[in-house]
Amino acid sequence: MALEKISSVAGTAVYVPGNDIDTDRIIPARFMKCVTFDGLGEYFFYDVRKNPDGTDTAHPLNDPRHAGARILVTGANFGCGSSREHAPQALYRFGLRAVIAESFAEIFFGNCVTLGIPCVTAAHDDAVALGALIAENPSLPVVVDVERSRVFYGLDGARNFPVHIPESAREVLLNGKWDPIADLLEGEAAVATTAGRLPYMTR
Repeated sequence: MALEKISSVAGTAVYVPGNDIDTDRIIPARFMKCVTFDGLGEYFFYDVRKNPDGTDTAHPLNDPRHAGARILVTGANFGCGSSREHAPQALYRFGLRAVIAESFAEIFFGNCVTLGIPCVTAAHDDAVALGALIAENPSLPVVVDVERSRVFYGLDGARNFPVHIPESAREVLLNGKWDPIADLLEGEAAVATTAGRLPYMTR
């Protein structure tokens, strides 16, 4: 099956400051009893977005001015902790399609890429400055340009800074090869042909 080629992600953004935001904060373990990932967006950052009585806190993700944001901006070592796949799944189902951070936990990064979510690393000063602008102006247009490894922002996109994404991840996103399972299914005929040549597969 053909997958979307992801060269950029554009939209508004939301800034969630902080370092070492782990996967249990991204999706608390008690919500991981689901059979499918479909409803996980409701529980994204649940324990910091909700009071004990279930009402909303003043968390940026609850701010109606950030409704529909497609890009998350945050600090260093984002997605650390356990390697639960539910964390990027919750992020995706909340509606976010790209993450700008100072650094990422390796497994979380890989799980995001297999969902087609570009995760790019930015210098501390660039991430903080962009976060401050977003907090001040939630309608600020932001573009994560995977092809050019830059983030553009502002009405005319003239303001920008460099970001880093490993070349292997960049290539699979640009070429629509970010889901290895889909890639395998697309090559089903070739797999069958190869299997037919192996004597231990035809006995």
